[in-house]
Parts: sequence; C-alpha cells; structure tokens
Amino acid sequence: MDLNQIFKTPNPIIGVVHLLPLPTSCRWGGSLKAAIARAEQEATALASGGVDGIMVENFFDAPFAKSQVDPAVVSAMTLIVQRIANLVTLPLGVNVLRNDARSAMAIASCVDAQFIRVNVLTGVMATDQGLIEGEADKLLRYRRELGSDVKILADVLVKHARPLSAPNLTVAVTDTIERGLADGIILSGWATGSPPSLEDLELASAAANGVPVFIGSGASWENIATLMQAADGAIVSSSLKRHGKRDQPIDPIRVSQFVEAARRCIAAKEKPESVSGVKLHS
Repeated sequence: MDLNQIFKTPNPIIGVVHLLPLPTSCRWGGSLKAAIARAEQEATALASGGVDGIMVENFFDAPFAKSQVDPAVVSAMTLIVQRIANLVTLPLGVNVLRNDARSAMAIASCVDAQFIRVNVLTGVMATDQGLIEGEADKLLRYRRELGSDVKILADVLVKHARPLSAPNLTVAVTDTIERGLADGIILSGWATGSPPSLEDLELASAAANGVPVFIGSGASWENIATLMQAADGAIVSSSLKRHGKRDQPIDPIRVSQFVEAARRCIAAKEKPESVSGVKLHS
C-alpha cells in the first residue's frame, strides 16, 4: 500500500466522522437530514484542520450488529459518503461496524473511496456482539468481483474484544498480512480512546515488514510524538472533538493543533530535533 500515492504523504493523519444513529439502529432519531448535516459539518472541519484523509463510520449505531447491518444502514452510509466526497477532495474510507466488511467494500467501491477498515479480518475474537470470525477469503473474492482497488486496513487484536487464544502480537500481525492479505495494519488500545503502547507498535512495525502500521485509537496531542516513532500514520477522532468528548462534534481548531503536533514529530523522525507539544484549547 503506497501511502504517498493515496494520501500524498508517507505519514497520513486520518480523521474520523462518527455518524449519528442511522435508520434501523437502536438509537435512530428519525432524521436522516440531521445525520447528513452533522457528517458534512465534521468532514468540513476535518478537511479545514489539515487531515490527510477521512474515514466515515456508523459509530453511534451501538449496540452493533455482529457481521451484517441492515440495508438501510448501507444505503444511508453510501449517500453520506457520496455527499462528503462532493465537499472535500481528500481520500475517503469506510468502516461499517461491527464487522460488515462486505458492505464497507461495496460502499467504498460505489463511491470511489480509497480504503476500508475491518475490525476482524482473520482469527476469532470474543466481543460484546458475540464471537466474530474473520472472513478474509470472502472479502478478497468480493473485492475482485467488484473490480475494485479499495485498500483493506485491518485491525490486529481489535479494541473492545479479546482473542479466544493468547496469540503472539508478532504472529497475529504476520498472519493478518500474509494469510489475510491486509494492505495495512491498525493497532489500538483496549477500548475507544485508549492508545496502543509504543512497545506494541514497535513489535507490529517490525512484523509488518514495510506494510503500513496505523495507530487506531487513543492518539492525542500529548502522546502523538511518542507513538508516531513506531507508526506510519494515525486514525483519530475523540481527541479532535469539542472538549475532547466523543459525543461532541469535531472542532476544527483541535484538528489543526493535532495535525501540527503530528507533523512536528514526523519532521523530527526525519531530522533529529525536539518536538514541542501544542496545548489544545477547551
């Protein structure tokens, strides 16, 4: 996966649009217009703040379906991602929670998005939705059937889940790439807002052997200088929101401050120099 080709940088910062509850979800409020307006607002805030890409996910649909969402969710997400594509010129991605990779691939292929996120591509994870099994073979065949070049960013030992066994992180990363054919790897902490450790990122990066490794949760202006020492990019949302609270909308000032901090530490990787923190406003 050539990050420079897709994102115009080898170290992309991908901001996430957390969609309001969509039709048929447990917390659906009855107004798709409201969900569209919020998504457009957040995508614009992310773009104006300087991120290198945007991922759209049905974050507020929890509790999630385990492996297949309702067709109304797919329809709504397709419409919203297309609306965002009309607003910004950044690379776009799709994540259909909890693990509907097939729908994510369909949406991304239809709207010319560049990548999807898959929580469980290989292996078996115990989650609050039950046991989720990776279906890399079906997803890769489906991508071929669609004639698509959408890239697959796959979580390894995904957050809010536990593996049935106790796999070595290095083995899990290697299997996800070599047996699951992931185009990129995502490493998170135990839950949303929890970062991976630098040690785990270093192990994942070594095992990935040149395949991009992304920070999947918990990145903030306080820790990005440390975490980016061992990662190629970051996927971030909560710390970019007003007051850093996940139920608040994206704050463009926090976005620009995070991006500035990230780019300073990226520059420090290329030129040994100190990276000064940037205090975020509240």
